[in-house]
Amino acid sequence: MVRDGEIVGSGWHRQVGGPHAEVEALAEAGERAHGATLYVTLEPCAHHGRTPPCADAVIAAGVARVVACHGDPDPRVGGRGFARLREAGIEVEVGILAEDAVRLNLQFLVAATLGRPAVTLKWAMSLDGKIATVIGASHWISSPQARRWSLALREEHDAILVGSGTVLADDPRLDRRLKLAVGPNLRIVLDRRLRTPPEATLFTVPGPVLIYTQSTDRRRCEALVARGAEVRQLAAVEPEAVLADLYKRGIRSLLVEGGGEILASFVGAGLYDQVMVNCAPLLIGGKEAPAPLGGLGVGALEAAPRLEDLEVRRRGGDLLILGYRQGCLQDLFARVGR
Repeated sequence: MVRDGEIVGSGWHRQVGGPHAEVEALAEAGERAHGATLYVTLEPCAHHGRTPPCADAVIAAGVARVVACHGDPDPRVGGRGFARLREAGIEVEVGILAEDAVRLNLQFLVAATLGRPAVTLKWAMSLDGKIATVIGASHWISSPQARRWSLALREEHDAILVGSGTVLADDPRLDRRLKLAVGPNLRIVLDRRLRTPPEATLFTVPGPVLIYTQSTDRRRCEALVARGAEVRQLAAVEPEAVLADLYKRGIRSLLVEGGGEILASFVGAGLYDQVMVNCAPLLIGGKEAPAPLGGLGVGALEAAPRLEDLEVRRRGGDLLILGYRQGCLQDLFARVGR
């Protein structure tokens, strides 16, 4: 919220059901919101959901101008917020920094337009593309700074997913250790044969655990339930079915941390949006040392999925490589409108 060249209020949407960014900015600005300009990434909502319409709050505060990056694809909004503001005599400008805002709002936009959680695939590997040595040693490929970045990613997603092979090999906690986020903290294991041991470390830290399986082994199921897990049987533990169930549960963003077969299944199904890779300056070698993606792979290079809009950053001595599924950003940009 800006008035006379000064920022008089700001805010962000901290959690589902909480005040939206506009309401927080208005509260901070108080009477100084009258005649001010509101800058926001997303069209102010115009419907009663968990909170009242933001467009009404903006009008009531006497804001003179709204500058928004892009529209809200939610069918309950879809331009109605802008229309309501204009009807009230507020100047509205749309389209500034729209592509940047689509990246920023990626998780919300994927969930709103595709009806599934936004999916980030993440792994750490050596410079020669190995995620462990030939005997399975992987702690620690990445630098301390890169590991903190990896932990921060968990804070940015509603749920974390691995396969049972990762649980057996690494015995991870899969928790949010940085305590930065508010909201869901669901840990998911894809375990077709119910191989997850009841004594796994992930059961010793707070937070719900959800296991998807095809197994009907009642004894194993009861042992895991006794440890606090929810065991959900699916006809096929495949990405599409898992994402559909997670969306029904209110999960809107998912971080897939491995292993190779699980990552390959999401790539093969085309059900991912971002790829984030921590590349360490190590040369592990070994024909039998595992690589990030398992599965059958592709035969022809033309069939290989391609990433777009790559970014490279540094964390300690490591490189962080970020990219998007081909067409992901363009498709979202086309859906949000101006």
